[in-house]
This record gives sequence, structure tokens and C-alpha cells, in this order.
Amino acid sequence: MSLYPDKLDTVYYFGTCLVDMAYPDAGMAGIKLLQQQGVQVIFPQEQSCCGQPAYNSGFPREAMAVALKQVQAFSARDCPVVVPSGSCAGMMKTHYPELFAGHPDYYDIKAFSDRIYELGDFLLNALGARYKDKGEPVKVTWHSSCHARTEMRVTEHAKALLRQLDNVELVELEHEHECCGFGGTFSIKQPELSGAMVQDKINDIVATGASRVITGDCGCMMNIAGAMEKQGIGVRAQHLAEFIWERIHG
Repeated sequence: MSLYPDKLDTVYYFGTCLVDMAYPDAGMAGIKLLQQQGVQVIFPQEQSCCGQPAYNSGFPREAMAVALKQVQAFSARDCPVVVPSGSCAGMMKTHYPELFAGHPDYYDIKAFSDRIYELGDFLLNALGARYKDKGEPVKVTWHSSCHARTEMRVTEHAKALLRQLDNVELVELEHEHECCGFGGTFSIKQPELSGAMVQDKINDIVATGASRVITGDCGCMMNIAGAMEKQGIGVRAQHLAEFIWERIHG
């Protein structure tokens, strides 16, 4: 049985908080890439946070309340919910059912979670997206968020999309599996540890000689880009969707 739905003419789009507040171009690029594949994209205006900050901070009841609001916001149609973040997608797909285990709303929550797909995975494997590179030669590296790698398992899908681009040289990080130190509230609660972790990540990025670091998660991107900017390091951080949209339009 296929992991992807048979009917792919319409999808919901969950924008994420960081796209809304800090990286709207990344979110819009994801929508445009879906539309380019002939898919109608619905963006429910009542959507908000996935609930991960409350969940990670030890407030399950508050996280459940947020989760229920998202389920309601995406309930009008039984279609895929595409998320431009492995972290938010992991929360909604993996942790929503865990939160509601034994709860009267469990089966509604589980049905919703089963409709969650990370953007890069959906573009490559559900829609069969193939891209022609129109950009100048560039060397990039890839950073995967922890949830994208361990929960959604979509890291290789993103790399496969990048490898379609003929003028893009993808250089692997030596310690790709290591966290960048963001972890949402972790970076606030443990700033010294977070700072050391992002420094290790930056050192790894710089060692590749890449001029850009591409990622599928805006949280990681904000953390890494902010630290590099503070140090005057001229490596640009960019979301996968925005990078692909830029490349295929020259």
C-alpha cells in the first residue's frame, strides 16, 4: 500500500509560526512549488502553532488544546496537510497521537496525524517533482533538523531534490547528525550549551567551503543564520523551498 494518498489535486498547507513571523518567503515558495505541480493549496486562516513549545516545556494539557485547534482548522476536507518543517510535522504526526492516547478524541487526532506530510518528501515522492536548474554554479551544504531526520525521516528526500539541480554541488557535513542547538525552548533554557552546539555546527558548515547552508526547518535556520551573522560569517542560510524556487527561475 502506498504511503501517499491517491488523490493529490488539493492539499492543506500548515505554515508554521516561524514562517509566519520571520520567513514568509520560505512559506510562499513552498506553496508555489506545490501549485507548480498542479495542486490546489488551501491555507486555513485560523491555524496557529503546532503546540510543540508547550509540549517540550512540560505542559501537555496546553499542547493538547493547541493540537485540537489545528485539527479543527484542517477538518473541512480529507486531504493531505503539507508542512514546510520536519520539526512541526514530527510533532503533529508522531506526538499528537501520543498526547491523546486513551482520550475520547484519539481517533480524530490519529486520522489527522495520518494526513501530515513534510514538504520535501511530498514534492519528491507524492508528486514526483523534477526540477531543471537555471542558476549559476554554487556549492551548498545541507543541515537536517533532528525531527526531520529521526521522526519524519525525510533527510534523504531533501538531498534528492537538491541533487536534481545540475549546477548545485552538495557537500555533506562531517557531523550532519549533530543537533544545531536550537531545540525551541532548549536554546532559551540552556543558552551556554546551545551556543556551544551551534558553534560546532557553524565550524562544520564553514569547513565544507559552501556558500550556502540549506535546511528544511526555519527554527534551525534562524539559529544557525543568527549565530553566523553575529560572527560575520558570509554563508547564507536558506530554506529548501526558497532555494529550489530560486534555482528553477534563474
